[in-house]
Amino acid sequence: MGHTSREKTKLLNRVRRLRGQVEAIERALEGESGCAEVLQLIAATRGAINGLMGEVIEDHIREHVASPAIVSDAERAQGADELIDVIRTYLK
Repeated sequence: MGHTSREKTKLLNRVRRLRGQVEAIERALEGESGCAEVLQLIAATRGAINGLMGEVIEDHIREHVASPAIVSDAERAQGADELIDVIRTYLK
């Protein structure tokens, strides 16, 4: 996934924020916070993960499916197939 190196810092920052959100869930559970607070933290984390996934999917589409630099139909089909497999796994 070499093309993500251009976005590496941005993606890593998002992952670090996600780590912080997961740690907040852990602290809330350890501190016996109320269900509503824990659910809110989980929902926020899920939204952040979905945002990260969306960004990486967008990059994949732009680089491996829709890029004018792709001249081979086989390459384009491979990029689409990879994306389909990931989306199917993600939606399970």
